[in-house]
Amino acid sequence: MRYEGFSFDGKVALVTGAASGIGRSSAILLASLGARVMVSDINERGGLETIEMIRANDGEAVFKLANVAVKAEVDALIDATITQFGGLDCAHNNAGAATAPALMDTMSEADWDWNIDVNLKSVWLCMRAELAHMSSAGGGSIVNTASVGGLAAVPGFGSYCAAKAGVMGLTRSAAIEYVLKGIRVNAICPGLTRTGLSEAVEADQNLLNTMISPINRLALPEEPAAVAAFLLSDMASFVTGQSVAVDGGYLTV
Repeated sequence: MRYEGFSFDGKVALVTGAASGIGRSSAILLASLGARVMVSDINERGGLETIEMIRANDGEAVFKLANVAVKAEVDALIDATITQFGGLDCAHNNAGAATAPALMDTMSEADWDWNIDVNLKSVWLCMRAELAHMSSAGGGSIVNTASVGGLAAVPGFGSYCAAKAGVMGLTRSAAIEYVLKGIRVNAICPGLTRTGLSEAVEADQNLLNTMISPINRLALPEEPAAVAAFLLSDMASFVTGQSVAVDGGYLTV
């Protein structure tokens, strides 16, 4: 039997970046716990695969194509979620990516802007729309995907690290601004996780050696997704403004 506080029965959840990796795992888990899930990504094929996985396990989900770095598309995504399901109780703002590794003096301005837009501006745009709805609806919970890269240096990924540190700053600010409106806002900081984003690191043995956790493996996407689900759930009702490392002990050494 599920612990009552870890049930999402009757709740509506939104997961961005849900076509693969942590986002897909989060959407599948939330649906398995009873949530009706809006699955979103710029990858339509992967997003449709995610909802088929959910439906194969008798879950309820729909897919909405959206580039969450674009305000109009974020607003349309939130509107579609509310229209489809009648509200929005939980959101996992997970979408993110990184350009190819580059040192500070060789990084292009275009790559800097892209990393900030995809990894930081997108989270602000999503929270902006989610918080507006949740404030009027009486509360909710939000989890943003940051990274251990926001807490520790990752050579060659300066703009990505800066963006993820920014996500943690937004998380703290939103948590304080909206706590009395019944909204909790937290972040997860995954360590190196086996997703498409890890491929560049895995291809560079020296970089991989610096980023591997004391557990001596990459995380599975299901592992940070489980922490996100906990933070979104009523079991975490006294937790807000936190950035939780899911890193296999990487930051302890």
